[in-house]
Amino acid sequence: MSLDYRRLGSTGTRVSELCFGTWRFGRKSSGVLETDEEEAHELLDAFEERGGNFIDTANVYGNPNGTSEEYIGNWLAERDREDYVLASKVYFPFDEDNPNGRGLSRTHIRNQIEGTLDRLDTDYLDLYYIHRWDEETPIEETLRTLNGLVEEGKVNYLGASTMASWQLTKALWKSDVNDYARFDVTQPLFHAGYYEDVKDYLDVCGDQDIAVCPYSPLAGGFLTGKYERADPHDPTEYVAPDGARGSFDERFDRFYVSERGWKVLDEIRAVADEVDASPAQVALRWLMDYPEATVVPIVGARTTDQLDENVGAADVDISTDQWERIMNARYDEDGRRWGH
Repeated sequence: MSLDYRRLGSTGTRVSELCFGTWRFGRKSSGVLETDEEEAHELLDAFEERGGNFIDTANVYGNPNGTSEEYIGNWLAERDREDYVLASKVYFPFDEDNPNGRGLSRTHIRNQIEGTLDRLDTDYLDLYYIHRWDEETPIEETLRTLNGLVEEGKVNYLGASTMASWQLTKALWKSDVNDYARFDVTQPLFHAGYYEDVKDYLDVCGDQDIAVCPYSPLAGGFLTGKYERADPHDPTEYVAPDGARGSFDERFDRFYVSERGWKVLDEIRAVADEVDASPAQVALRWLMDYPEATVVPIVGARTTDQLDENVGAADVDISTDQWERIMNARYDEDGRRWGH
């Protein structure tokens, strides 16, 4: 079981076909630490052993902020930095007491890149995302600042996480007319059963040869098949295993559970039976085979067994017909997209 590599959009950098997400590193839920440093290093070891070289984090991951980056930096200290592709992000409040400790201003970006590099114990990032769109800062200021980081060698490539297609298009245009480094990678919330239609966004990425690294590719665990529907008339009524995300995450119903999601999950389960794979592996393979853009899903795992299941998606083959069946499950017999 080993991951292959693919080019990251239009860049010359090659990354493993799955990216490892580290948002659970150092994170506390209801006061309970989800992944401590020893567990984090075991997971990173396992990802590396399976061919993974693409690691995703953010300055606000962990409690306190920056803990995830510190875990990764300590792990990298015993390795050759150039063997890995590291991504981090900036936008969310890092220092609640600092009025300039959030957003995408020149001040905040400049302050945060130094902290991120220090915690990761590296001189540069391979990829730096804006974590969200900042309505209060002119995009020109943000792009000019990010371009400076590229010119100084502190960042190799730029990415954008979670924004509308018009915002992405605007940012690309501003970069082009000002001769700034542009976004080469995006990180949207996207999975096979997503209740929103992100076709326009993906069309922009495909047209501009921008890599897509979706987060929550398994819909917070919903598309693993471990949830069972409890009411045929209410998609938000379900039976969840003890400790599953749906039992404690207030966003779970909004982002992951919908009529559309259940229809897609039914088809994913059917395809999984046909190809002798798990629903999680089929859901990941569906994203990896997306025809219009290079898609590298970001997977998270609490255990090495979960990581192995995710990595197993690399060995799964689904046909074009099976791929389209999952896509078409999003729509009713009249071609209308299922909603909530």
